[in-house]
Parts: sequence; C-alpha cells; structure tokens
Amino acid sequence: MKISLEGQVALVTGGSSGIGAGSAKALAQVGAAVAINYHSNAEPAQQLAQEIIDAGGRAIAVGADVGDEQAVERMFAETIDAFGRLDILVANSGLQRDAPSADLSLEDWNTVIQTNLTGQFLCARAAIRQFLKQGIDPERSRAAGKIIHMSSVHEVIPWAGHVNYAASKGGVSLLMKTLAQEMAEKRIRINSIAPGAIATAINEEVTGNEEGRRELLKLIPYQRVGEVEDIGNAVVWLASDLSDYVVGTTLFVDGGMCLYPGFKDNG
Repeated sequence: MKISLEGQVALVTGGSSGIGAGSAKALAQVGAAVAINYHSNAEPAQQLAQEIIDAGGRAIAVGADVGDEQAVERMFAETIDAFGRLDILVANSGLQRDAPSADLSLEDWNTVIQTNLTGQFLCARAAIRQFLKQGIDPERSRAAGKIIHMSSVHEVIPWAGHVNYAASKGGVSLLMKTLAQEMAEKRIRINSIAPGAIATAINEEVTGNEEGRRELLKLIPYQRVGEVEDIGNAVVWLASDLSDYVVGTTLFVDGGMCLYPGFKDNG
C-alpha cells in the first residue's frame, strides 16, 4: 500500500541535518509540503528546501530557537503563512552537553532541558492550538493533526555521563503520553519515535571508524547501525492514516538495543 501525504503540511524542527533532515526528505517524498526549521545556521536548511523544490515538492526553511516561546510562535506563523495550514509536527530538535554528573554545570543542564524538553512542549502546544483551530478535514487525514516527538532509547536506558540528556528524553516520554491522553478525543494523534544508534554527524567519531563501529554493534542485536532513512520511514508511517489507531505510543527504532543484549548469555 502506497502512502501519500499529498495536501498535508509538515513542520520538522531541527530539520537541517541528521534525523531531522532525513525526516523532512521522507515526508516530502510522499507529497507533504515541509517547513524545515533550523536554529542558527540557515544554509543547510535552505539547501535542503531547494533540493525538495527541485524535485517537484514544496518546502521552506524557517529559523527559530525551539526553547524560545516567541520564536516558536513566529516559526508556526511563518509556516502557516507559507502553506495555509499545518497537519504534522515532527518535534525533533535536540542537543547534548555531556559531562559526568559531579562535573555537569547548571548551565549545561538547563541548556539541554530547555531545548530537548521545553522546546518539545512549546512546539506541541503551538501545533495543538493550530489543529484545534483547523478541525478535521477528511479529504486530507482521519486525524485533526499528528505530532511525532523525537525521543531516544535513553528514555528507558540509563546513560552514565549524560544525565541531562537522559532526563530530557525520559521527560519526553511522559510529555508525549500526557498530551496524547489529553488530546485523543479531539482526534489529535500524538506519538514518539525512540531512535537507537543512528549514523549522523553528531556521532561520526564512533560510527565513522571501524573500531568504534565494532564496539557499538555489541549493543545492537540486529548488527547494523541505523540510518536516518530508518527514522524517516517511521515518521512517514506515523504521519499517515495507516497508523490512525496508534495513539500515545513510543515506536522504538533501535535494531533491538532495548533488548539489553549484554544479558543475552548472562540472564
């Protein structure tokens, strides 16, 4: 069965690189118009938007710090001005500021929580307001709107040396479930994707060399590192009516990492 999101509009935060860019491309490939959010570096987002336009799609690049309430409101207004509506939010923006807990500064704690958790709330709230205003258009979708939060396997797997990141993703899990519980009766579908190890620029020093990759594969039962296309495919499915009865669920796309492979021979 072919998925089509023709006539729908998606906003992807943190969309200029990595998982965000892969998600934006995947949504455009099935017909969605895409607003590609970036924080401080416009050029990659603009290049991706042009690539989508050159392939016959519709796209814009829109700058905003997702942790800034006013910037988020402007981002949504710009998206709706460009395309007239919004049907899909992929709340993907995230960052890391890593240190052992005893050495972690309050500034780095707050920076990660502000982007990874508060930013997802601010974007979800803006999307919910727009979806409630629009209502359901059955010619487009069975739902009034779809929100896909980008979480991580570290919403359930502790990660020493990354307490701020793990806490933010644990927060995303209950943020998503609570919003889903609240908004389901309004036919707004809210779910999460929890990626495992995905080859992106942020982890190239591990995935880009043979020794690092070999060590990483010890944590992945399926014995391959994920690609951004794996996440993009999951985004498209969750955004489509094929997943219309999926509400308040985290979809783990991790090659089995959450199976705790270290216990395979020691259970």
